[in-house]
Amino acid sequence: MPNDALERLAIAEVVQNWAIWRDAGDWERFRTVWHDDGWMTATWFQGPAETFIEVSRSGFERGVSILHFLGGISVDLNDHRATAQTKMTISQRGLVDGVLVDVVCTGRFFDFFAKRNGRWAIVRRQPIYEKDRMDPVSPSATLTLDATLLDSFPEGYRHLAYLQTKLGFTIKKDLPQLKGDVVADLYAHGRAWLAGAPSAFPGGGPA
Repeated sequence: MPNDALERLAIAEVVQNWAIWRDAGDWERFRTVWHDDGWMTATWFQGPAETFIEVSRSGFERGVSILHFLGGISVDLNDHRATAQTKMTISQRGLVDGVLVDVVCTGRFFDFFAKRNGRWAIVRRQPIYEKDRMDPVSPSATLTLDATLLDSFPEGYRHLAYLQTKLGFTIKKDLPQLKGDVVADLYAHGRAWLAGAPSAFPGGGPA
């Protein structure tokens, strides 16, 4: 098998392991998908991978229900660096005004990868949020949303943000969506990363 194909398979395996190990609560193996300087961004969290592991573990133990499902993956490779885009859904269950709901958000993981000491791992993970929906778990339940609160969130993840706000999370409102300047900037820096940019973030660090 050509070497490039083997590298792409190794990267795809890391992406798959991220979802399996994180959702299963396999925290020690989950730690291995990140480099030591790894950074995670989500609607409810922005920070070092090690902190993300610990807050995810804490939420898991408290019964926070967030699951991930993966689809196709596309890898751009340049020597010891890569970017990967993976189709995904984020599924979260929780209470909104006493009603148990499921929110499903469709999007992509955009990952900045590096191969260090022979190991591919994630330097930066940035989800792209494309669309979402909210449904009561019980077909007989009635739910009325606060339209003002709902409309205060970006269209690509407004129902996810609504649920997470009701659960007490603070939501970042300028994340990449299907279209727009924010996602265009992300694509541009992905190309810069492949070309040798010193950081996975424009300007050298997260905003």
